[in-house]
Amino acid sequence: MNPLKAVIICLFFLGRFAAAETIPGPGAGELPVDQIRTFAEVFAKIKKDYVEDVEDGVLLENAIKGMLEGLDPHSSYLDADAYLDLQEGTSGEFGGLGIEVGMEDGFIKVISPIDDTPAQKAGLQSGDLVIRLDETPVKGMSLTDAVTRMRGEPGTDITLTVIRDGVEKPLKFTITRDVIKVKSVRTQTLEPGFGYLRISHFQTRTAEDARLGLQQLKQDNDGKLNGLILDLRNNPGGILSAAVGVSDLFLDKGLIVYTEGRIDDSRLKFNAKPADLLDNAPVVVLVNAGSASASEIVAGALQDHKRAIIMGQKTFGKGSVQTVLPVANAAALKLTTARYYTPSGRSIQVSGIEPDVVVARVKVESLENEEAHIITEENLSRHLDNNAEEEQGEVDAESGGEETEETDQVPVTRITEDYTLQQALNVLKGLQILTAEAE
Repeated sequence: MNPLKAVIICLFFLGRFAAAETIPGPGAGELPVDQIRTFAEVFAKIKKDYVEDVEDGVLLENAIKGMLEGLDPHSSYLDADAYLDLQEGTSGEFGGLGIEVGMEDGFIKVISPIDDTPAQKAGLQSGDLVIRLDETPVKGMSLTDAVTRMRGEPGTDITLTVIRDGVEKPLKFTITRDVIKVKSVRTQTLEPGFGYLRISHFQTRTAEDARLGLQQLKQDNDGKLNGLILDLRNNPGGILSAAVGVSDLFLDKGLIVYTEGRIDDSRLKFNAKPADLLDNAPVVVLVNAGSASASEIVAGALQDHKRAIIMGQKTFGKGSVQTVLPVANAAALKLTTARYYTPSGRSIQVSGIEPDVVVARVKVESLENEEAHIITEENLSRHLDNNAEEEQGEVDAESGGEETEETDQVPVTRITEDYTLQQALNVLKGLQILTAEAE
């Protein structure tokens, strides 16, 4: 039997079986025969005329990949290795650079680097577009292939060439691969009574780890927190159930998120259960353009319930749900099956979450070993003396009442602060004062 006829027969019976099993309704058994005939013709021409012999399995697998990747940036075909990598990623340990990526205009877009990973330490930023992996252009490369290239043996290097908004020339980053162990939850007491909870990724244990972290913060602060900063900046998302679990820590009732899709299994609602772990203490949530997916679910839920103030920049805007569907040969499909909506019915797809308080990205840094030229009263001619100086007459007599060189300069030590975090703490203190007055 010639290849054209064999492929048509194979696809016809597979299509009828799939349609009969999974797509109910009128016309379910009908197939686009003309398009299948075209596919089979292309398949046969490649087998006959391509410069090298290609195995049937390779051609069909590539066709499946193209079918998935042509849908949206987040749907893809996962071969056995890619499926295993995905499972390792959600469990919290995998090899590579520590970077969450997507596709944009045929290039690899950095959604966010993960905390304390080679990608973050090298300086990659949310929004960077990767145009080359070593010397290989990524244009035309599938997302799965790009991720596979970026992963590799720990200790080996890869050079990423990126385009960054606002920078004229492409930037090059040589990054050493490592085993990525993601600890998704980190806590700290910023000041007595005020806690900090950082979530870098939503994994299987994230909600439980966050619960334990909050309990420890309360214990460290005499059993009560006056306020909390929840930091979701550069958090690319992760598991939906983890986002629901984290949201539930701060709510005691009401809808957290719901999803809508074409099939019944994709229509879900998630509600909060008692009780609010912080007893309604003020919460500020920090977000930026690298906050995506599950991060946006948490921010949207707390914003809609007026349970937290959202601060920072507009979020990434990924409002779709991907379901991993295992198939034959230990492979799987990562398929977009639904959109999710905040409790008030907002879809954040593309539009993202708008913060209640916008804080621009800035770096607060003082000068070191440079003249500040700050003018104060003592620098003015004929300024009145402080009466207290009379008590130090002997010292003044030695100086002759003249200003020394040191009084013309203001020594400042170099510090680099997290400006957004500092502003969030100020807001939190203000909220705590208002709450105390209301009581």
